Amino acid sequence: MVSIPQEVQDFLPGKLAWVATASQDGVPNVTPKGSLRLLDEHHVLFADLFSLKTRKNLLENNKVAVTVVDAATHKGYQIKGTAEVITSGPLFEETSAKLKEAPIELPPLQHVVKIRVESVFDQSVGPDAGKQIA
Repeated sequence: MVSIPQEVQDFLPGKLAWVATASQDGVPNVTPKGSLRLLDEHHVLFADLFSLKTRKNLLENNKVAVTVVDAATHKGYQIKGTAEVITSGPLFEETSAKLKEAPIELPPLQHVVKIRVESVFDQSVGPDAGKQIA
């Protein structure tokens, strides 16, 4: 299991993430997620509120890539891993409670997607773009 580098852990909060999945037949889907958060040094998660294609893809093919960038600094990272779709339990309840604290009214939580990180890549502008860092 890969540990997410500290610089990436520090970078993630508050950033919009782009989540890429593919169906069993390889049809890609990419969608923005504002709920990505670090769970621990080996996992990230996001809340599934509207993600019909993402959810369907993950149930068929649990491999996922998540890219997070800061357009102002041209810094970014990509995380690749294996997703688990969670529909109940402590992590689901905790995530649901956090969403209720959001400054805007959101629809009810459908699922939590927990991603076991298997690799991390630098996506920043510069000579290390695309380099695996974990």
